Amino acid sequence: MNISFLFVEWLGTPLWMWSSFFALVIAILSFDLGILHKQNKEIGVGESVRLSALYIALGLSFGGWVWWYLGSEAGLAYMTGFVVEKTLALDNVFVIALIFSFFAVPRIYQHRVLFWGILGVIVLRAIMIGVGATLVAEFAWLLYIFAAFLIVTGIKMLVIKEAEPDVSKNILVRFMRSRFNVTEEHHDERFFVRKANPRTGRMTWFITPLFMALVMVEVADVIFAVDSVPAIFAITTDPFIVYTSNIFAILGLRALYFALAAMIHRFRYLKPALAIVLIFIGSKIFLADLLGLEKFPAALSLSITFAIIAAGVVWSLLKTRDPQQPA
Repeated sequence: MNISFLFVEWLGTPLWMWSSFFALVIAILSFDLGILHKQNKEIGVGESVRLSALYIALGLSFGGWVWWYLGSEAGLAYMTGFVVEKTLALDNVFVIALIFSFFAVPRIYQHRVLFWGILGVIVLRAIMIGVGATLVAEFAWLLYIFAAFLIVTGIKMLVIKEAEPDVSKNILVRFMRSRFNVTEEHHDERFFVRKANPRTGRMTWFITPLFMALVMVEVADVIFAVDSVPAIFAITTDPFIVYTSNIFAILGLRALYFALAAMIHRFRYLKPALAIVLIFIGSKIFLADLLGLEKFPAALSLSITFAIIAAGVVWSLLKTRDPQQPA
């Protein structure tokens, strides 16, 4: 059997590495849905923390393999991208919680929405990163546009207080309700249901609030990708490192959601840290040019990024602790 095609490079990386990564992701998702969550059930905080630790360990282990096989520079770039994307994904939890609350999604079905949402993310991020990698390869100056965009975004996050979005006024929500048959109530875990149309009496397909929640979760990820994709390209332009660090950071979001959703208020000061991280990542491209460096040192970049995020987490936990609780 001729397997030489597996060594053909696609986006700068052999096909066997891409296929192995996708096989690993499929195995992880199959294990999650087929064994751990074969039956719908509510996920408690304890189980959420354990699953999150498992996903983080898998992401870091893959990063260890990248370091060993592709070298320390690629390993550091992966680790930096993983930390940044994981932290930016945490910000997505706030919006997802708002969506679930608006559509009154029962906790027992939230994992189902997040699971199918992750599948959509894998495809959408692949498209966005593929397009981004192609454009950057053709027009290197786009990296400076990405960097400037990150700096402006970070400054806006620091100086402009964002109001909590009103899901009921969302254009997409209003469009779906005006163009499609939508049920007012949930129908267990079903995204679609066939029932009699109250106007005509005929059997008609309806979409359920669970499906609308799924659509909104997917759209929310696309919006967040506008920040996260330029951020990872500002760290490395290697499509394999960009995509794998993105996906491993997002894979554990479902598990982490149930722990964070219960303590969202404890991370209210994390956003300024995220803003500073975006400003730093954008600035280091210009700083490297000013210092005459080919690239900003990867080890220093990872250290500074981790220190900023860790400071934001610690500060949040300290400022939001219950003063009635013993220290």
